[in-house]
Amino acid sequence: MRYLAAVITVSDKGYCGEREDTSGPALCRILEDNGWEIDYSELVPDEAEQIKAQLIKCSDELGVALVLTTGGTGFSPRDITPEATKAVIERETPGISELMRAESMKITPHGCLSRSISGIRGQTLIVNLPGSEKAARENLLAVIKAIRHGVDMLRSAGSAECASMSIPRERKTIPSLEVWLREAKTDAFAESCGMYLFHNGVVRRTARAQVRMKEEVAPVSGMLFSYDPEKVEVAMARAKRLPGIYYVRVWLNEGTLSVGDDIMLVLIGGDIRPHVVAALETLVGELKTSCVLEKELN
Repeated sequence: MRYLAAVITVSDKGYCGEREDTSGPALCRILEDNGWEIDYSELVPDEAEQIKAQLIKCSDELGVALVLTTGGTGFSPRDITPEATKAVIERETPGISELMRAESMKITPHGCLSRSISGIRGQTLIVNLPGSEKAARENLLAVIKAIRHGVDMLRSAGSAECASMSIPRERKTIPSLEVWLREAKTDAFAESCGMYLFHNGVVRRTARAQVRMKEEVAPVSGMLFSYDPEKVEVAMARAKRLPGIYYVRVWLNEGTLSVGDDIMLVLIGGDIRPHVVAALETLVGELKTSCVLEKELN
């Protein structure tokens, strides 16, 4: 099953070119890192008819499984994204928005001011997120796992249990390192980066026990691989706080992998080589020991 998503940024200033949209691209990166394919993205002003038109296009014409909006969920007179969303959805999914607000309240008491809603139109789940990049990221990460399961149920004729059993997780396609580097060099902190280093892990045929403990074991035929997105996000945040580090990006595969398949891609940007090397080693080590589950198949 392909997991297709769309991201709609709602912002008067962004639409007029007075403010750079950082929230939309940030949401796209989180989705891609969690196995979603971005099928469509758009930037629109805080106009109800334009917002509604985009939501209808994404669900009825493009048929994506998930639409995320960012912006227009506050108390400003121009913040009408929830109203536009409510006008097009057929069924509300209040638990998603309630969980996002609850998680936001753990970070700031202002989290209760979000008016975000979520709901279903046809076979598409629509979720409102705040306009600030930080809040949008935090809100999405709070519900990303539940959203995936909800979409599985939405697009399955059976129950939740049947849906999770009948839809296998597919391995993902590794992103382009060339594209990553190009995007990294347009980042706000790019001028502080003197070098970039990357790590590309793959499934090897030699078993872990043979490499580490010199035991004679059967060759590896594949691997079951999964990860915890929230722990990955925490590990990335720690890496960004290391001395001289200004850019961190991580992609992880999942599912049943074959020998030679990519496991992870990690990109670190920083000021000098010792800082970047140390950060890359630290982050990869934390990912492998605390964030992922690897089971070799013999």
